[in-house]
Amino acid sequence: MLVGGDALPLHMVLVPGGTFLMGSSDDEPERKEDEGPQHEVTVPPFFMGRYPVTQAQWRVVAAMSQVKRELHPDPSRFKGDNRPVEQVSWYDAVEVCARLSAHTSRQYRLPSEAEWEYACRAGTITPFYFGNTLTTEVANYKGNSTYADGPEGEYRAETTPVDHFGIANAFGLCDTHGNVNEWCQDHWHDSYAGAPTDGSAWIEGGNPDKRILRGGSWYDLPRYCQSAHRYPYVPDYLSYFLGFRVVCSAPRALHLPTG
Repeated sequence: MLVGGDALPLHMVLVPGGTFLMGSSDDEPERKEDEGPQHEVTVPPFFMGRYPVTQAQWRVVAAMSQVKRELHPDPSRFKGDNRPVEQVSWYDAVEVCARLSAHTSRQYRLPSEAEWEYACRAGTITPFYFGNTLTTEVANYKGNSTYADGPEGEYRAETTPVDHFGIANAFGLCDTHGNVNEWCQDHWHDSYAGAPTDGSAWIEGGNPDKRILRGGSWYDLPRYCQSAHRYPYVPDYLSYFLGFRVVCSAPRALHLPTG
């Protein structure tokens, strides 16, 4: 996707397939019951946006032909081309994916909850991919609150540009902890009992009137930014702490083992 000036393009990163333990361990600080039971999930390879969708990227898609619903061209409270778009509903995010799919002839969508956590962890098993705690030197959250033995830091009280920290996890993804919560495909279930183990979105049963948010935001306590933390919201909700990133399924050849 082309954007002008210094605005970041939509850069899709290949997330390699693999198997991981989804959810939090029983001894993880400030864990919630809905983060368990911890279970093994095998995720096929896929492409994911390096950053949450930015305001400049949003404007490009908002100008594309409508698929099902109109998109406000400039919905965000905290303005900036490279800041994440916010105040967008789950339905708005799905519309963006539909427009990108129509425009590129590739299938864009929201991540499944399993894909999101797998991508965020990038092989780690700690509460955050940075380790056992979080600081405001590496993420944007309510920094005057602390997690475990972590230090108190700066509370910025607004979003930051998605490339503000200049840090990526082992898969090359940035801004997965804090800044804006990210919509996932799945219906809300209050535990992982019976959850899929193939990385697919869990849209059977549960509460179809709520979708899942991941990653925490500038407004949230650090515990909401944990890799395993999950939260239900109604899909038409709008707020200055809600954003999203997009994914694409990988070509079938990338699913096959190499000799």
